[in-house]
Amino acid sequence: MLIQSARTTSMLSKERVLGWLARAAALMKENRDFLTELDAAIGDADHGINLERGFKRVSSQLASFKDKDIGSILKSTGLSLVSSVGGASGPLYGTMFLRAGESASGKKALALGELAIALEEGLKGIMERGRAQPGDKTMIDALFPAITALKKAEEEGKTLAEALGKAVPAAEHGMEATIPMKAKKGRASYLGERSIGHQDPGATSSYLMLKALLDVITE
Repeated sequence: MLIQSARTTSMLSKERVLGWLARAAALMKENRDFLTELDAAIGDADHGINLERGFKRVSSQLASFKDKDIGSILKSTGLSLVSSVGGASGPLYGTMFLRAGESASGKKALALGELAIALEEGLKGIMERGRAQPGDKTMIDALFPAITALKKAEEEGKTLAEALGKAVPAAEHGMEATIPMKAKKGRASYLGERSIGHQDPGATSSYLMLKALLDVITE
């Protein structure tokens, strides 16, 4: 019975996926100015504005997603972000959700291990599209340690909430670790040494996206 209980509490329903996207939209709106301020230091000063617009569009479509499976919801989210978010963020986040959606195709709920695989597939998509690696001062520096922590927690038999409770702080630590890094990819890389000392906006929005999922699971 204990094993069954642990499995039950480690399922991510499609209703929670919809809640996650709504919460992500709220966090992007709340942090729009902060994200834009971070981007102003090493980018085009539009990261927060772009993501608020993109997730606002996703949020407006959530009612039409209710009858879809999780894979379709994530793929629709990816397409919305690609079409509405400017700069590099749209294609990168769009690719992440599209690839995650492919992994979750046809599923009405995801076990913890399935969620980890979906997010890892999304991360692989970002790394392939952006040709970036951990340590390049990008969104990958928040996502990679978070997904690593999620997979480890799954191996240890943790619940979904417990696993995300490990993954989100890992993402936060990865986000903060971008501050002393020299950017190697994207617009920030043009600054060379001047990119050192600034927190990466993409890593920050990735942390917020994962925090939104934890918020929904633990509310």
